[in-house]
Amino acid sequence: MSGETNRLLGLAKELAPSKTTDAYLRELDMLASTGEQASSALLAIALQAEGFPSVSYAGWQVPIKTNSAYTKARIESIDDARIRADLAAGKVVIVTGFQGVDEAGNITTLGRGGSDTSAVAVAAAMKAAECLIYTDVDGVYTTDPRVVPEARRLHTVSFEEMLEMASMGSKVLQIRSVEFAGKYQVPLRVLSSFTPWDMDLTEEAASGTLITFEEDEKMEQAVVSGIAFNRDESKISVLGVPDKPGIAYQILGAVADANIEVDIIIQNVSKGGTTDFSFTVNRNDHARTIDLLKEQVLPKLGAQEVVGDTKICKVSIVGIGMRSHVGIASKMFGALSEEGINIQMISTSEIKTSVVIDEKYMELAVRALHKAFDLDQPKA
Repeated sequence: MSGETNRLLGLAKELAPSKTTDAYLRELDMLASTGEQASSALLAIALQAEGFPSVSYAGWQVPIKTNSAYTKARIESIDDARIRADLAAGKVVIVTGFQGVDEAGNITTLGRGGSDTSAVAVAAAMKAAECLIYTDVDGVYTTDPRVVPEARRLHTVSFEEMLEMASMGSKVLQIRSVEFAGKYQVPLRVLSSFTPWDMDLTEEAASGTLITFEEDEKMEQAVVSGIAFNRDESKISVLGVPDKPGIAYQILGAVADANIEVDIIIQNVSKGGTTDFSFTVNRNDHARTIDLLKEQVLPKLGAQEVVGDTKICKVSIVGIGMRSHVGIASKMFGALSEEGINIQMISTSEIKTSVVIDEKYMELAVRALHKAFDLDQPKA
């Protein structure tokens, strides 16, 4: 039911706008999990009305075991015996996504978009041939078609590329679902929920994107497969840090202990015995990270100050073909330079290059890079 989780979490925010204690987060998970429970029960009722034996289960009934990191729990194991028994009895089994239960019996949730992760985890436990993810788009595109109308749908993409694209901001699949699929080698297929119900199965499979293994002979061998971007970024800079061993650990260790994920990290060249240390976090964690550093880290380090910038974004080029081609990063930087876009931070891996830029240039950057790497051209 569209918007239901936002509605439920909004009720909690009205009562306690700034709470972040474990006790509060536990209740948030209890609350948020009810949306999926209602949807799964209604789906079972709808199927039963059409003559299909069906049964719905909440995550804790399967059970899907997780750790106790409320609102960000990770799946540890799934007992598939109950599901298998119902399938053998000819029933359609509906399992709530996005949730599980910890060792103490508390309901947990996997974070926003966690239903994809639940689906892949159940598919892995069931040793399914494929996991089909039906969503509001008909596959994975070279970039967001709302930003670049010429974006193309990819028929196949590797797990590695999809993992990078998901981590860099592509919203088609949640990153943890791709991690799970790659770890347990579950082929994923992204399909549109709005395809005709009577479409031929072969046609339907061809209409989406198959996320599979790099060695698949049918993989599209493009140098760059896609452009990903993420608006939900903020940059934190700790200025005037004493330049000595262990500084990075003292800063990032405290952030990690608060369960805040860090992405791009840069330490500037030392000047006069001090340096500046910058990193990016999710924009939702911006204020919490600033407060944490000011209260716990700055007094110990003797740094000058902590500053933040929420008006930044991350743009990335992704492609397994980058491994065997030189000059890809310089081509990216050249395309951005021609548009007068200043790069604040850079991060690279074997198959991706990411830059942090001013948020107002994001769409211009994506369009320029899409054109520079000929992603609007169909591949042979």
